[in-house]
Amino acid sequence: MPYAPLPDLSSLSLLEIAEAVDQRRLPPVEQWQPGEKADSHMRIAADGTWYHEDRPIRRPAMVRAFSSLLMRDAEGQHWLMTPQCRQSIAVEDAAFRAVHMQVKEGALAFRLNTEEFVLAGPDHPLRAEGDAETPAIYLAVRHGCEARLDRATWLQLAEHALAAGDDLAVESLGARFSLVPA
Repeated sequence: MPYAPLPDLSSLSLLEIAEAVDQRRLPPVEQWQPGEKADSHMRIAADGTWYHEDRPIRRPAMVRAFSSLLMRDAEGQHWLMTPQCRQSIAVEDAAFRAVHMQVKEGALAFRLNTEEFVLAGPDHPLRAEGDAETPAIYLAVRHGCEARLDRATWLQLAEHALAAGDDLAVESLGARFSLVPA
């Protein structure tokens, strides 16, 4: 079945975004316990570009497929999982990039560089790192993996926080998140 690109985030209601999230079928990587380990010879650069043997992967469908197999373990190592083998993958910053944000009916909806949506909330918290001069905001995606908000998305989120009050915090799906690094 060919991949149909997601519609523009701004054109969707919260219900439509939630339905798009629910319709994305992902492999059950959390259930797999492969016995074999290998090196994938892949890395994800800080800007979100995927590489194999130091050559960029230019097909978005391949990146999307590989990203569905990603997980990060308790030690912070990222893996591409299959039922038979887990392959290490180097990740310079975060496995995903959040490239757009919209406020929808009290929820913060994010579009990722892998053409999927994530709703910030208790299951997908935001966290602030860095310092006041150079903050970095991360969104939990799945299986321990995170998305770093790109600059434009960070500015969208900061403008929303400033419009809501002067404490640089945001709320989404009943959860509150500070945008100030600890």
